[in-house]
Amino acid sequence: MIRTRDADVLIVGGGPAGASTAFQRARRGARVRLLDRARFPRPKACAECLSPEASHILHDMDVLPALERHAAQMRGMIVRSPDGTRAHGDYVAAHGYRGFRDRGLAIRREILDDALVSRARDAGVQVEEGMRVTDVLRSPKGDIRGVSALDSSGVAREVHAGLVIGADGLRSIVARRLGLARRSMWPHRIAVVAHYRDVADVGDYVEMHVQRDGFVGIADVGAGVTTVAAVFPRHRAPELARDAAGFLHRWLIAVPHLSARFGRATRDGPARVTGPFASHARRAWAPGALLVGDAADFFDPFTGEGIYAGLRGGELAADATLDVLGAESSRAAAMAYRAYEGARHQEFGGKWRVERMIGVSVASPRLVNRATRALSGRKLLADLLVGVTGDFVPAGQVLRLGYLAQLFVLPVPPHAGT
Repeated sequence: MIRTRDADVLIVGGGPAGASTAFQRARRGARVRLLDRARFPRPKACAECLSPEASHILHDMDVLPALERHAAQMRGMIVRSPDGTRAHGDYVAAHGYRGFRDRGLAIRREILDDALVSRARDAGVQVEEGMRVTDVLRSPKGDIRGVSALDSSGVAREVHAGLVIGADGLRSIVARRLGLARRSMWPHRIAVVAHYRDVADVGDYVEMHVQRDGFVGIADVGAGVTTVAAVFPRHRAPELARDAAGFLHRWLIAVPHLSARFGRATRDGPARVTGPFASHARRAWAPGALLVGDAADFFDPFTGEGIYAGLRGGELAADATLDVLGAESSRAAAMAYRAYEGARHQEFGGKWRVERMIGVSVASPRLVNRATRALSGRKLLADLLVGVTGDFVPAGQVLRLGYLAQLFVLPVPPHAGT
């Protein structure tokens, strides 16, 4: 029996990575199908912050003006260490680097993801919601040729395609079925995320408050709503499983400098738990399949890299599909897969090293206190680091020995402090 393809490219997952890949590939003429188990708009446990450079991709997708009407705009980031030291970095700074926009965006994922999926649909993508992918389909030679899924009625279906893209997040079923998923041994962290109203003194900076037993990100996401994303060691998971909202509220009230700010705040919707983090696929491809976004790599939520990495990774994956599907031999296809892996490392490799540097620092109160004092006393250091997290300053600027020495070794200026 001759079986025809249902699509040239089949994408599993409709978040920023999947929607970006779908849009970029469909507008170049491919037949693209996108499957997601949810129905949009849907909430998502996320810090909900986008870097200034993410706006470049949103502009290219022609959704930026509409999203800016709903989003709060962020000037930079404030970090508070366990000893009370505060440092702030600005996106517009004296280092001379500029992002596509001078500010980042903070926006609820219900709004962002729905806009991205709708834009992909407008570009010609066939979007199927309520489809839970359960496995991948293989050819007799072992190449991936599609997926099996259950629709919203529980009916089993097979969807065949020339190439499958796994964009299905941190616990990617595609990565697991391909045998590529690998969870790092450290750090063992989980997060609880909630929206609040009437949080006091929320401004136009993303805030990161590091305590000895965890850290919390706070940001205005528009319409009077504040997103609160707190991260804890994995051993707190049983407490979160029993009562995530109660645990989060008690923790916030117990932090002296946050207690008054949340004294009259009310939670807007449920608290959602996500993690554990530190997931990195052995590689981002298998014959007939690519991984993109969190399905391929996610280390830690402190620097808020997920959304930009998903959007930019989608562009890289869309480029790779052209070479993979156009390959005239298995050797040419293998070269295309390896080129995709190389493109990812070139694009994100520096940021991965920065993420791990920050992860080590945040895990040690001594190190994070020392680093925050240095950032507080040397504003340029803070601006460069925030620019790297904003995706427009090259990561190498904060990986230089001179920078690291100022951060961790050299004496801190006497005026640095709380």
